[in-house]
Amino acid sequence: MDVSANRAFDGLGATRDFYKAVFNRDSIDGRGMRLTAFVHYDKRYNNAFWDGHQMVFGDGDGKMFSDFTGSVDVIGHELAHGVTENTAGLEYHNQSGALNESMSDVFGSLVKQWSLKQSADEADWLIGPEIFTPGIDADALRSMKAPGHAYDNDLFGKDPQPDNMENYIKLPDNEMGDFGGVHFNSGIPNKAFYLTAVRVGGFAWEAPGLIWYESLKASHAETQFQEFANTTYRKAAELFGDDSAEQLAVLAAWQDVGIQISGILAGVARARSLAADRSGGTGGENGLATVSQQIGALAAQVTGLAKDVTALKSK
Repeated sequence: MDVSANRAFDGLGATRDFYKAVFNRDSIDGRGMRLTAFVHYDKRYNNAFWDGHQMVFGDGDGKMFSDFTGSVDVIGHELAHGVTENTAGLEYHNQSGALNESMSDVFGSLVKQWSLKQSADEADWLIGPEIFTPGIDADALRSMKAPGHAYDNDLFGKDPQPDNMENYIKLPDNEMGDFGGVHFNSGIPNKAFYLTAVRVGGFAWEAPGLIWYESLKASHAETQFQEFANTTYRKAAELFGDDSAEQLAVLAAWQDVGIQISGILAGVARARSLAADRSGGTGGENGLATVSQQIGALAAQVTGLAKDVTALKSK
């Protein structure tokens, strides 16, 4: 019996079942694609990847990394590249590449949460916590809950992922520069998804996962962070209604990572976000009433300012 082969089989099955049960998607291409995997790749290979046709797993070197079949979220992450490839086809560089990586983290984490039936509050939001060997002081490869805090040790240094646009990392668009920092800047949309999920509450694969999935399908090869954020806001309205708890959670999450939804004044966004938080992330009549009051107050301020400007001009 090959333990790695069995784990890979179970991970591929869990991922396929997740897409079918949650999004009614027939395998990663939507057309029943057969999922195959190659284990024990190379010698002491420290990685796992999707090559466009199959999954490939390394055994790890036993010093830094262990067998990569041991983490279902890593399996879900890699297979999600196939989903992205068969939907938006996000180009693998700069912001579109970081979105590509983020989508894989999102769905990799959701596969694990769905398999374990964990709520957003119960989930660890870590990618690959099983990958490092016990001798390595690290929580995981990445943390969606706290980008930049997955590890901090002498061997790897400190996790460089930013969690806000003000710390966006600009790197060369080549292999040495991680194609513009795709594995680094993915922390920003990762944090936005995490914040959306915990604000909505319950199971993250339900409303938040559906919003992100539909937004991925509505994206294109060159989609940037701003456009994707706008799409999630729009999709939240289409799926759950304008000013719904889900849409307000999306709005607040992107604002918290330094991205304002286009067409919404920062003050209005802040008022809506505060209302969503005060209503416990449930939307509801009280939350919407607070929103209306705050937007009304903001409108009055704008009207008053306009009158002052008019008066100054007349003088």
